[in-house]
Amino acid sequence: MSPEGKTLLNIIILGLGFMVMFTAFGTCGNIEQTVIKSFNSTEFHGSGYTSMAIIYAVFSASNLIAPSVIAVIGPQLSLFFSGLVYSGYIAVFIHPYTSSFYTLSVLLGIAAAVLWTAQGNLLTINSKDSTIGRNSGIFWALMQFSLFFGNLYIFVAWRGKSHITDKDRQTVFITLTVISLVGNFLFFLIQRPDPEPAPTDASESLLCSQAFEAFSKFKIGLNCNGETMLLHVCPGLELTFYSGVYGTCLGAMTQFGHDAKGLIGLSGILIGVGEILGGGVFGILDKCNRFGRNPVVFLGLVTHIVAFYLIFLNIASDAPVAPEEGTQLQAFIQPSVTVALICSFLLGLGDSCFNTQLISIVGFLFRDDSASAFAVFKFVQSITAAVAFFYSNYLLLHWQLLIMVLMGFLGTITFFVVEWGVISSRRDSDYDSI
Repeated sequence: MSPEGKTLLNIIILGLGFMVMFTAFGTCGNIEQTVIKSFNSTEFHGSGYTSMAIIYAVFSASNLIAPSVIAVIGPQLSLFFSGLVYSGYIAVFIHPYTSSFYTLSVLLGIAAAVLWTAQGNLLTINSKDSTIGRNSGIFWALMQFSLFFGNLYIFVAWRGKSHITDKDRQTVFITLTVISLVGNFLFFLIQRPDPEPAPTDASESLLCSQAFEAFSKFKIGLNCNGETMLLHVCPGLELTFYSGVYGTCLGAMTQFGHDAKGLIGLSGILIGVGEILGGGVFGILDKCNRFGRNPVVFLGLVTHIVAFYLIFLNIASDAPVAPEEGTQLQAFIQPSVTVALICSFLLGLGDSCFNTQLISIVGFLFRDDSASAFAVFKFVQSITAAVAFFYSNYLLLHWQLLIMVLMGFLGTITFFVVEWGVISSRRDSDYDSI
């Protein structure tokens, strides 16, 4: 097999591994708050939103050590051992206890930092400047199939249910745990690219400090790091909303009838369809590169604004914090399942617009220091997600939507500035060919 064929195969295997593993974990995150509300136990007092806030808070701090872990054991083993922690977190829901639930939340935050930094590192070392956009799209599209398969299972299993029994929960989470373990072992199929990147003589302490140094490197066309950090804020807020909050809102809408719980799965499927479509059109086909990345990011902003407005009209404001019995409030229009599912698709499409372009530009700018650069990317994103999951316990829906719209505008403008700076600094290079 040619070196280019081997690296492409590595990207596909990487995407398939994440697809299988996040079929399990993504589904877990989408339903966990709804499942927790239905527990028939006085011994468990956890919150899915609080757990996710802990995960992303620890995630953000752990990104500072993730490059060092990858330097010591390599990206492949980093993926495998991190994936085992993901499987352990899912397994907690089979027989949940508050202490084990929050302990695994902390451990998962550490594992997530290592996992995503290793993913960014493998994506970069298996790409060239001319293929980083294509490979980002391939990986993103493959991974987002996880939203389709996992949520299809939830839709079929929970269709017509107004309450999730202990047996329902255990069946689902045993299945998800097994699926997650299968995904972990796929990472061993990744081969070392030819030629291998030159080894570095940097010590572990130096590699650890690179995560801090990446903040100052990511400033092309900017005057301060504060602007750059805004670049990663919007995806963090969107991640919180579509991966946990929106599904909980749909499950709380009693106006949707007995199928409200099943709608959580169907919504996740359509989010996945939007993610896959975006990854395919803007990554695999790579048709928009002649115009740069900015038009795709702008499309993501417009798509999300439309989705947020329709959600504001269609979903009751107390849906994120409603009890298991659901909300009796109504928004500004008669609640419509069709509108709710259209919004799911738009959330996925808009998120793929942002993330494929962010992965592409970070990998392009920092291919010589990719582990640290992706660590910083996830550092900022996970801080935002932690804050968002925390306030999701308390804020009504319309306030959450307003925050996402405002930060979406700021993030888009910041991306424009970064992209213009890249074009300006490389006007005489082959930048337009990527």
